Amino acid sequence: MPATILLVEDEPAIQELIAFNLTQAGHHIVRADSAERAAALVKSALPDLILLDWMLPGASGIEFAKQLRANEHTRTIPIIMLTARGDEQDKVVGLDAGADDYITKPFSPRELQARIKAVLRRRAPQMTDDIVEINGLRLDPTTHRVYGNGQPLDLGPTEFRLLHFFMTHTERVHSRTQLLDQVWGDHVFVEERTVDVHIRRLRSALEPTDHAGLIQTVRGTGYRLSTQA
Repeated sequence: MPATILLVEDEPAIQELIAFNLTQAGHHIVRADSAERAAALVKSALPDLILLDWMLPGASGIEFAKQLRANEHTRTIPIIMLTARGDEQDKVVGLDAGADDYITKPFSPRELQARIKAVLRRRAPQMTDDIVEINGLRLDPTTHRVYGNGQPLDLGPTEFRLLHFFMTHTERVHSRTQLLDQVWGDHVFVEERTVDVHIRRLRSALEPTDHAGLIQTVRGTGYRLSTQA
């Protein structure tokens, strides 16, 4: 499944090259050229992974990584540090700041994609076949079955993928565009209102076991799955 990746890099040529290669690999790339700009983007929508340059104008990548790890809302976002610093001590500093991995410039697109894939495999549960359960709602990606309080629920394939994504990204607000990219894929050209149709179908499928209320509409922004009223 394609990931939404926040790329924080202040050198335009490097930013463009990384964004191009990752877009070609199927990911959705959001860009920032400073920690301050990245913080604003993260506040509006959580990415699946952050590629974070060490040397940035203003706050450094290390400082920003520490801020992310100190915030309960952002502490679980996977971070890969990008830097020209190759000394062992520098790597230790980056990892101690909360980075999940560390890649030294220059690097090949294949190496970066392999690192991203490995980190997402560890940190992004929607990329796995692990069973997910929230408030009695149980989803099994392997058997493609959903149960509410032990009762089987009938979901279409799109509703199943939508629910799987929501259940592995609880409390996060996702815009219609983000859901299209994540659930349908950015190579599929459908209208944003298609998301609304499938949200209605998903809620309808969850109604028999009173789980429809988990899928919440955030006015002017999008949707989320939340256990909070």
